Amino acid sequence: MESDIVIVGAGPAGLSLAASLSGNGYAITLVERQSIDQLADPPFDGREIALTHRSVRILDELSVWDALADRDAVPLRQAQVLNGRSSFVLGIEPRARIEGLLGWLVPNHCIRRELHRVVTELPDVQILAGADVANVRPDAARVEVVLRDGRVLRPGLLVGADSRMSSIRDMLGIGAKVHRTGRSMLVCRMEHERDHRRTATEWFDYHQTLALLPLAGRTSSAVITLPSHEVEELAALNEAAFETEVTRRFAGRMGRMRLASTRHLYPLTVTWSRRFVSGRAALVGDAAVGMHPVTAHGFNLGLLGQHGLARELLRRSGRNRDLGSAGALVRYERLHRLACRPIYEGTNALVGLYTREGQVSRAARSILLRTAQHMPLVRRGVGALLAQR
Repeated sequence: MESDIVIVGAGPAGLSLAASLSGNGYAITLVERQSIDQLADPPFDGREIALTHRSVRILDELSVWDALADRDAVPLRQAQVLNGRSSFVLGIEPRARIEGLLGWLVPNHCIRRELHRVVTELPDVQILAGADVANVRPDAARVEVVLRDGRVLRPGLLVGADSRMSSIRDMLGIGAKVHRTGRSMLVCRMEHERDHRRTATEWFDYHQTLALLPLAGRTSSAVITLPSHEVEELAALNEAAFETEVTRRFAGRMGRMRLASTRHLYPLTVTWSRRFVSGRAALVGDAAVGMHPVTAHGFNLGLLGQHGLARELLRRSGRNRDLGSAGALVRYERLHRLACRPIYEGTNALVGLYTREGQVSRAARSILLRTAQHMPLVRRGVGALLAQR
């Protein structure tokens, strides 16, 4: 099959990359395991994506943002960080010149739906749904991508966008630092008695991490992170018992809480690929960097990465039409690693500090938050991890 670019994975990173590269004279093929019906109408999966201003600009360039803003986006005005049972609250507010907002909350399945809608309208992009890659054989001129049904694609460039446990990464022989935390995240929507005031709350409580992301009305997305066996026990409770337990875990801060959606579990695995490129191949999205979700940057970094890759490919390929040229891929890798590394390391350090339960750690995190409250530079550093521009 004729393809100049093959992207494996039609999640947000893969779909947005296809849209970013479209219109430049290349035949683009997306390979995805899910069916076309699942891509066109993704089910609710519990995840609410905190989009930064930079991500909104990228989605706007891809003709996706207007539809999301009209139907699905909820403005996020500020955030707060709590520590254990302390009454102290670290407030994170937006910079006044940027519309008075930290960002927007949009359901993950809605972003996927709109990206798919846009991509299906592009004449130079084809989607091979219900397909899986069996093998990858790169050489100097092309990459041979063998599908399990026997079809063979020979693009000039292969992009892995298939998840943090990327099979494409493995086939390319790229190693990765993989940290299985032993913890899982439960996400669902909860109605509550008190007004959230468009404020996101991150609460590093003892033995658990909690978050509330404000949605329409008096509804929030509740995110509860616990050791995996405890999360599974919580998810198995009947509805009434679950509501009582969630209200208790949030210490009644929002009043009585009632379940307003299905419940979803996600094991927490953090990954960092040793390389982002190899020969005529590149990794984007979670295949490159699988972030801990506590600072909500995984999606935003994935969107930024595909944008950067498309920019470098189109800038360099204009001279010789060779999308797999080493110069473009090397520059993408260097710039994206520079963008990701501080956030990745900072997030991991923050998670480490706030999940250790020793007396020293408890004292250190209390000091950090109180220091941040009174020192603008430190406060902006903490805030940047929650609302990266």
